[in-house]
Amino acid sequence: MASDTIAAISTPPGEGGISIVRLSGPEAIRIADSVFRPARPDKKPTHVRSHTITYGHIVDPQSNQIIDEVLLSVMRAPYTYTREDIVEINCHGGAIVTAKILDLL
Repeated sequence: MASDTIAAISTPPGEGGISIVRLSGPEAIRIADSVFRPARPDKKPTHVRSHTITYGHIVDPQSNQIIDEVLLSVMRAPYTYTREDIVEINCHGGAIVTAKILDLL
């Protein structure tokens, strides 16, 4: 059985202080690594321990433009609810920022 990596907004629509964008699947950590710039260079998603939270920014890799200031959670398989790698991006709430982040993924 093939396993896809999916990305979706996990919080309800509308205005809120925080939104969560979740990646789940075998490429979740690699995809997050391509758009996340940690505040400390040693805290890239591919290098952090499972079930940790890292502060940084989501950046458009083509323009190098900062999209939002975020907290990124990395949870490695098989120690997750779905038994897959999961990355959660906690960003500022609202439809525009979350849609921009989802589009990058």
